Amino acid sequence: MISPKDGEYRVVYTTDAGTVCAACQKPAAKCSCRDDQRKSVLGGGTVRVRRETKGRGGKTVTTVSGLAMNVLQLTELLKELKRICGAGGALKEGVLEVQGDHCDTILHELGKRGIKAKRAGG
Repeated sequence: MISPKDGEYRVVYTTDAGTVCAACQKPAAKCSCRDDQRKSVLGGGTVRVRRETKGRGGKTVTTVSGLAMNVLQLTELLKELKRICGAGGALKEGVLEVQGDHCDTILHELGKRGIKAKRAGG
């Protein structure tokens, strides 16, 4: 068997440090990627609320984009919006997705929180 050279294989798990982060190759306890993602602000443009169905098998999804928040704040806001709308949802690449047509409810809730949002699309 040929032995691998340094850097040929990336470490996935080691008993020395436990789980290794796939992005920075540091042990999970010393990983700074997650902290950087939590601190960095996503979006920052105009907040848009739109209803989408394209590419979703005919299912309607309300999306909120352009929020100037970090990942933790977006996750918390999404949790509250899902609770208020009584629906499921996800956070994908800084865009909040709530299942169903809840544009009016989300616009009202964002307004109560002092976030100026515009309805986009039809």
